[in-house]
Amino acid sequence: MPVEFLGIGGTHDGSETHARSGGVFDKEYTLRLARAHEDFGWDRVLFAYGSGSPDPAQAAAYVATKLDKLQILLAHRANVSYPTFAAKTFATLDQISDGRLTVHFITGGNDHEQQREGDYLTKDQRYGRTREAIQIIKKAWTSDEPFDFEGEYYRFADYVSDVKPVQQPRPGVSFGGSSPAAYAAGGAEADIFCLWGEPLAQTAEQIESVKAAALAAGRTDVPRIQVAFRPIIAPTEELAWEKAHRTVGAIKDRTKGGQPLTRRHKLTEPENTGSQRLLAVAAQGERFDRALWTPTAAATGGAGNSNALVGTPETVAQALLDYYDLGVEILSARGYDMLGDTIDFGRYVIPIVREEVAKRDAARAAGTTRAPAEDALAVDG
Repeated sequence: MPVEFLGIGGTHDGSETHARSGGVFDKEYTLRLARAHEDFGWDRVLFAYGSGSPDPAQAAAYVATKLDKLQILLAHRANVSYPTFAAKTFATLDQISDGRLTVHFITGGNDHEQQREGDYLTKDQRYGRTREAIQIIKKAWTSDEPFDFEGEYYRFADYVSDVKPVQQPRPGVSFGGSSPAAYAAGGAEADIFCLWGEPLAQTAEQIESVKAAALAAGRTDVPRIQVAFRPIIAPTEELAWEKAHRTVGAIKDRTKGGQPLTRRHKLTEPENTGSQRLLAVAAQGERFDRALWTPTAAATGGAGNSNALVGTPETVAQALLDYYDLGVEILSARGYDMLGDTIDFGRYVIPIVREEVAKRDAARAAGTTRAPAEDALAVDG
């Protein structure tokens, strides 16, 4: 089973531990970070979406014209453009990138953030709308004949797009979430289903939920699974844990007095299920399995991808392999020093994981199996 690595297509050098040093769209830094991913063995980068952030499609197009190999995962919220327009945007970007695009559809887990751009639907309504949008965009990518659509959220007649993607039959569709509504929508429509890093046991449960949703939707296949972490690595275990505690200290310094790190996510009582799950895990303990560490999630209010993997490159690589053994095919990682951590992770962790995956694949081809380590599901309070 192949393994892929997803990084972050950041447009500036800021993170949870430090404010950005320049503008919100620093062209030189954006390209430098993307090039580091391409040079150090990553497969693709995510260009994220926020109501006040630079347009990720344009940032991705800029990078695509400068680099030849790096693939793009473009985040898109269905409320920001009509699906027929979005389909043309994505097909054009797939043309610009010579077929390197995957689209990550975001439903939106925070009412206030959605309302900043005029979206007043409920969460369940947003999932219904996103599902309709994906269906329309898929058809717009693949249909050579005009078609009509009349759903709960969109209605149009006689549409056909003259611009088609390079990838045939279409670019990939990525989707994320941790609620039953997310499993249902993503299980039905997604090629890739994205999860935030949780302990192995909970991750296995979520994978089964995604598979069940896909089967319930009548699919004969299931989405590939992606899981995201914040790696904190150093040459020794002692140095790695010192670095981890410095990292949390820096996050807490920036959130003193309850100040959120971004406008999108408050520190307490998050609305979205994924963040609620991360905080629930953090309340159970700080360390799980080989290297999962929750204080980074607790300090940010469970904001997005926020659970860490702490240790030497070998420890973190083995922890990632535990998830691979669960069926995770795409490993997402983003450091707190985005450029430096991208290089270090690519130089020291990715080669170990790829080598071990190759050994597992060879063992399967030879008719043998390799069981996960006996302590893979152990929990350290």
